Amino acid sequence: MKLILVTFLLVSLVLSSSFFEVSMAGSGFCDSKCKVRCSKAGAKDRCLKYCGICCKKCKCVPSGTYGNKQECPCYRDMKNSKGKPKCP
Repeated sequence: MKLILVTFLLVSLVLSSSFFEVSMAGSGFCDSKCKVRCSKAGAKDRCLKYCGICCKKCKCVPSGTYGNKQECPCYRDMKNSKGKPKCP
């Protein structure tokens, strides 16, 4: 009986934490993550625009100002019409 209760609690915790992460991916979440991501960009306005588009679709932004795209495969795999990476 204790094992079932512990299992139920763990599953509930995992499900609630993933729901919380998805619900955080609103504009405030994306704005703050993209501000960090684009802090060293030369074309900051364009970086923020495309980062915001990618964040809203993927619900994540890689850490740091460059690279680390393996942290967010959706962000990494988005391409523009010319087949180049869309997300900064």
